[in-house]
Amino acid sequence: MSNTTQRQHYSADFKKEAVALITEQHYSLADAAAAVGTSQKNLQRWKQALAQEAAGERLNPEERAELHRLRRENKQLLMEKEILKKASAFFAKEMK
Repeated sequence: MSNTTQRQHYSADFKKEAVALITEQHYSLADAAAAVGTSQKNLQRWKQALAQEAAGERLNPEERAELHRLRRENKQLLMEKEILKKASAFFAKEMK
């Protein structure tokens, strides 16, 4: 048998609700961590990440997905532009 542990994955809503225990209901970090069944370190990290998102220092998941989509779209448009540029140069040369 191996000593590997599986990581628990928590949803964004779960993390927000857990952090709300500290920020809105004034739980201590230890009490909030025990109430939601995670470590104090995780809870502190979630709190810091949410604070950074609120301050605009970090992208939230929706913004990150939009950025990824826009980058993909930009790459596609640049490729199409290059193809059109080459095609117009080809046809301009054929017209001479």
